[in-house]
Amino acid sequence: GPGWGYRLLPLRPPEAARPSLGTAARRLGRFAGVLASWRSSDYGMKLPILRSNAEDQILYQTERYNEETFGYEVPIKEEGDYVLVLKFAEVYFAQSQQKVFDVRLNGHVVVKDLDIFDRVGHSTAHDEIIPMSIKKGKLSVQGEVSTFTGKLHIEFVKGYYDNPKICALYILQGTVEDVPKLQPHPGLEKKEEEEDEDEYDDGSSVKKQANKNRVQSGPRTPNPYASDNSSLMFPILVAFGVFIPTLFCLCRL
Repeated sequence: GPGWGYRLLPLRPPEAARPSLGTAARRLGRFAGVLASWRSSDYGMKLPILRSNAEDQILYQTERYNEETFGYEVPIKEEGDYVLVLKFAEVYFAQSQQKVFDVRLNGHVVVKDLDIFDRVGHSTAHDEIIPMSIKKGKLSVQGEVSTFTGKLHIEFVKGYYDNPKICALYILQGTVEDVPKLQPHPGLEKKEEEEDEDEYDDGSSVKKQANKNRVQSGPRTPNPYASDNSSLMFPILVAFGVFIPTLFCLCRL
């Protein structure tokens, strides 16, 4: 079954909140080594965090950030399958493209261009779940392999938009199925359903939408057959029809 892990503790004393991370993450309490200095903020304490239960609110309401790349160093002594769980919530910005950053694990970019607000919106819990394997001195993550020397280096990489941050994290010995899931997000589920409907829509609906989106380039072109001279030809045709039978009769005489 799942084993031990590390978790960044909330800014308040640990006894103030007992996060319901299950038995897999109960045996925690030790800080990982810090790769670079960081700052802390409890700005989110005034906000309720969606998708998170009451016991885990503080994990998302507090955060650590830095004006440059920063991270943590975690020793791993046993080989096996592990899962890195990163917890985030955007409690300050109210639109996307305000805070965007990467996450690296031992040099591997495991989260690219993370925009928390764009993913889930404001004051809403978001977890990045990253499975990995450590075997025979090798770290395997997201299809990439590198030499493992006994420590995981988790870095939050400074980007062009504001500062990187982390609310909480833990490393679980086990698989993705062992990680507790966040509560459903109705808004995200509805958006995904609408995208699926648009992608797999039937032909008639697609045609209707295409017609709706058509742009007229100018006035309608006049029909060249709308004002023909067929009425003027009618007497000629009648006369020709009478002449042929008459000529046939005269020839028989």
